[in-house]
Amino acid sequence: MPPDPRWRELAVPHRAIGSDRPVRARRLLVRITALSVLVLVAVVVVGGWAARREAEDESVTAAADRTEILADAVVQPALQDGVLDGDPAALVALDDVVRQHVLGDDVARVKVWSRDGRIVYSDEQRLVGQQFALDDEELEAFDEHFTGAEVTDLDEPENVYERDQGKLLEVYHPVVTPDGTELLFETYGPYDRVTERRSEIWRGFSAITLGSLVVLLLVLLPVVWQLLRRLERHQEHRERLLQQALSASDTERRRIAGSLHDGPVQELAGVSFVVSGAAQRARDDGDTAMGDQLDEVASAVRAGMGGLRSLLVEVYPASLSATGLDAALHDLATGLDGRDVVVELDLDADVVRRLSDDDAQLVFQVVRECLRNVAKHAAARRVRVSVATARRPGTGAVTRVEVADDGTGFDVDAVLADPAPGHLGVLLLRDVARRHGAGLAVRSEAGAGTTWRLDVVA
Repeated sequence: MPPDPRWRELAVPHRAIGSDRPVRARRLLVRITALSVLVLVAVVVVGGWAARREAEDESVTAAADRTEILADAVVQPALQDGVLDGDPAALVALDDVVRQHVLGDDVARVKVWSRDGRIVYSDEQRLVGQQFALDDEELEAFDEHFTGAEVTDLDEPENVYERDQGKLLEVYHPVVTPDGTELLFETYGPYDRVTERRSEIWRGFSAITLGSLVVLLLVLLPVVWQLLRRLERHQEHRERLLQQALSASDTERRRIAGSLHDGPVQELAGVSFVVSGAAQRARDDGDTAMGDQLDEVASAVRAGMGGLRSLLVEVYPASLSATGLDAALHDLATGLDGRDVVVELDLDADVVRRLSDDDAQLVFQVVRECLRNVAKHAAARRVRVSVATARRPGTGAVTRVEVADDGTGFDVDAVLADPAPGHLGVLLLRDVARRHGAGLAVRSEAGAGTTWRLDVVA
């Protein structure tokens, strides 16, 4: 079932978002190490790919340079004018030079082309005299006098005798006969040389890069560990201060509540009894008017005493620690009943009884703050407070507390963004819930009341 969009989540239970526990150095160090390993792998993979591409380009360039040197320094000086016409002596002279100085591990085949696509010489005699169409790059090499290189297409008919030699790299460079006729000198070398060079560079790059990153990581780990330990100590110190502040606040509330109960409340109770007795004696003496006035005074004293007792419940309810959350919530409801607001309590006794002391204190604080907001701002006539078990997606069973009123409602986003003076209750509720690890949501519409929902993880 999709969530109701009218609800505004202010705090989410811890188990719904993973862990919101305090930072622990060891846990963070493991995460940082794992992330660093992922970065290492990514750098090696990406860098290795770039290095292999660079190595491949370097190998092709080296083959092109080698062919260009062979063409200019070895083949071109051995060319004779009779090569183009198939003169046997010229072809034998060229063949001797090719076999002695060109063919080898890096060159498996040699072809010399004329501009019209005729093979005027090859170390494979069956190709000599055959004619094939030159591609655009080869024709451009004639015109621009540059060296070209590409992977051999073994499916082409002129490469029929190279098909059993595996993947080849062909490199071509123009040469000139003594009478100025341009020919195209072409070599075919095993592509394995490119692959081997690529692998060599990749291995070297990977070793250097991986080693450098590992050393960097080993240097950084102690520093990171110290920073994390310092962060952990600061957090523990902050938590101790917060706990001390809460304990001090709780102690101070107890002291104030005790002082009010044992001092002004008892004194007002005594004054009430004295004034009531004086009123009765005045009537017995026949002074009815004085008796009525003293009764009014006694009523005013009792009303003030009732107000102080309601304040005692809000400051620190004795019933919360003495008789439990159920009685404390009833005391809160009684305090609001005196302000012409009907409070309806719907409490699951088993759920309330199972709450820990900390959870009970949280529930009481949230309900108390919600009821305060109702009394101050909502102009409500009726409030319903419920405590029951509910199921929350991603968290499981939770203790759900809802406080719903029929008041004027408010703009949640506006209050969160810019709370008006005296309207800090929403922010306080959010902070209390987050600190406890509980979920808190609110739903409010103008003229349709407000509903608060607190989810306490079991």
